[in-house]
Amino acid sequence: MTTLSDTDSPFAIAQQQFDIAADLLGLAPGLRGILRCPQREMSVAFPVKLDDGSTRVFEGFRVQHNLSRGPTKGGIRYHPSVSLDEVRALAMWMTWKCAVANLPYGGAKGAVVVDPKALTPGEIERLTRRYATEISLLIGPEKDVPAPDVGTDAQVMAWIMDTISMHQGYTVPAIVTGKPLNIGGSEGRSDATARGLVYLLNDASRHIGLNLQNARVAIQGFGKVGASTAQFLSGLGATIVAVSDTGGGLFRQSGLDLAPLLEHKRQTGALAGFAGADAITNAELLELDVDVLVPAALSGAITGENAPRVRAHVIVEGANGPLTPAADQILYDQGTFVLPDILANAGGVTVSYFEWVQGLQEFFWTEREVNAQLERVMVNSFQTVLRVAQERRVDMRTAAYLVGVQRVADAVATRGIYP
Repeated sequence: MTTLSDTDSPFAIAQQQFDIAADLLGLAPGLRGILRCPQREMSVAFPVKLDDGSTRVFEGFRVQHNLSRGPTKGGIRYHPSVSLDEVRALAMWMTWKCAVANLPYGGAKGAVVVDPKALTPGEIERLTRRYATEISLLIGPEKDVPAPDVGTDAQVMAWIMDTISMHQGYTVPAIVTGKPLNIGGSEGRSDATARGLVYLLNDASRHIGLNLQNARVAIQGFGKVGASTAQFLSGLGATIVAVSDTGGGLFRQSGLDLAPLLEHKRQTGALAGFAGADAITNAELLELDVDVLVPAALSGAITGENAPRVRAHVIVEGANGPLTPAADQILYDQGTFVLPDILANAGGVTVSYFEWVQGLQEFFWTEREVNAQLERVMVNSFQTVLRVAQERRVDMRTAAYLVGVQRVADAVATRGIYP
């Protein structure tokens, strides 16, 4: 069995997680070699003219992990510390995520090394259009379909769609998902990740005997996913006792009043300074005595060092890779029920799939139809993974990997090796 640690790089961790599933599945060495590495990757360095007239060169990436089940799918991240290694890991995780949800996609990921908060809107637009041009060799509705991720949004997707459309000479709405509604986006896409997470947790709660109406919840990360998750869970009767962002967190024993908190965040851009709760650190939030913990920030939040102090009964991964492998083992031994990222946060890519289908057909669904289909996919995925976990007597992450890796391996084997 592969030994996992907190100190490995993201891609090494992703490969090791794959190795565990490959060992349990008994995959042949040749098949393992195909699935263990990205199929394609592109690194680009491109100039962008800034508002002051100067020119700055930015580094970007696009990685396609596996194309056996269909075109690749994955977000584009704008972040100052993103690396090619991290993008490789994210692309691999997207492959398994799409397969667990049984979507006809492989996994991809893109990124630009940039702090978007340090640029003006005009500079971000020029950076986006140039990056889209650089990776246009790889992307396309039948090849690779980007979406928003950390640091990007619907407007960034609109610029990418427009850029590729200008190159083609006609509008290509299915080139990206997560677009604004007025240019071919889907109803329900903006909060799909959070909604899917809550659908999953609601179904899982029946299995583990958790009453969501009385559940106390802490959420690390109060961006789009975290804030929407808080609202949805509150609507089901849960009490949101703590939330946090990059500047720290807020705690209130009796529950946070979300409406004024959301308005404070909208006006100030941060949680800090909100008068209706006590200030806590991100580290303290993770160790609160709660029923449900939702890590919805960046990866590596819970490690082998702080996992023994995590008291939540259920962890639902809204972010990608918030638990390190060492933390996974500790929490499993403690009896914590973990709903892993490749299962729990698949709502975004699921509704992206719906948007892609609608764009190709030029036939659009209502929000009610989108949400009903999203719930169907999330519940089916949970039940499939739960059944494997029970049959193989493994944790939910390992079970999800067994489902995803098997589906991709079957596709590779069925298609065969060309030539």
